[in-house]
Amino acid sequence: MRYSPISRFKGTLLGAFLGGSLAPSGKVQFESYPDLGRVAILGIQSLIALGRLDLDDWIERQQEESPHLVPTDDISIKIIIATLPVALFFHENPIKLRQNLLRVLKIWEDDPVIRDGTLAVGYAIALALTEKLDPLTLIPQTISFIAETPTSIPKKLLRVQTLLEQGAGLSTAQAEFAKEEKLSNSIAMAFYCFLSTLEDFRLTVLQATHNHNYQLQGATLLNSQATGAITGALSGAYNGIGGIPVNWQLLLQRNSPVWGLTSFSQVLELTDAFVGVWSGVYNLTLNPKELTEEGCEVALLSVYAAPRVIRSR
Repeated sequence: MRYSPISRFKGTLLGAFLGGSLAPSGKVQFESYPDLGRVAILGIQSLIALGRLDLDDWIERQQEESPHLVPTDDISIKIIIATLPVALFFHENPIKLRQNLLRVLKIWEDDPVIRDGTLAVGYAIALALTEKLDPLTLIPQTISFIAETPTSIPKKLLRVQTLLEQGAGLSTAQAEFAKEEKLSNSIAMAFYCFLSTLEDFRLTVLQATHNHNYQLQGATLLNSQATGAITGALSGAYNGIGGIPVNWQLLLQRNSPVWGLTSFSQVLELTDAFVGVWSGVYNLTLNPKELTEEGCEVALLSVYAAPRVIRSR
């Protein structure tokens, strides 16, 4: 295994945060859209607490934080980022991955573009985590995973494939996908930036947030950050946390909050617990009666198992 699952989980989440926090100048700016991934954090907390996907619990947590979250142009990217925990939790099983991504999207209104974007990003992350991501076949496989659809996302992904095969530069790709401020264009640009600089997280997200042509086209800052967040998640899943520049990680440690959490270390601790639930670490607090006998005290212990052996989902 090239990178451990925990490295890739952390890389995905921190990559999305950093990609969405880069200013057009390439500097990290933590004040911009701090709630971009807050719902993702709530989803992770739900999965940790229950050990399974429970839509009612997700809805309750989300409504307490963002009662008016609906898929407008300003919120579509938040929904895709919000589904990252599901992509991570079910990444090893494509059937369950698709089923549960579609299930969690029911929390919000059914928008075909958001649905296809979520499936595309989630599937690419799953391939990265299972080390089955082949840059030559990723786009055809992703289109197959999306299946028949009325949206333009498959067509735009095929255009990305063509640009990559032609060796087209960043300015060409931006001219192709920056004509309109659409979520489908952000997803296409994210795939282009990711696949054109596969092994370099820093260069990948800098490409995604480079704004020279975007300014000429009048794109908003949120459009750039949407592209950056998706690109960062893809590259972080592929390269792991070790691929994220150390100076950027140090910036995270000196700044707070991160998606509603108080510190960078809190994100790491939450991810550790998340990976523990996914991998089969048995949590006694979920089922304390199973290991107790009347009149006996239970010592604190942890039980470990291979994936799918002890798992409450």
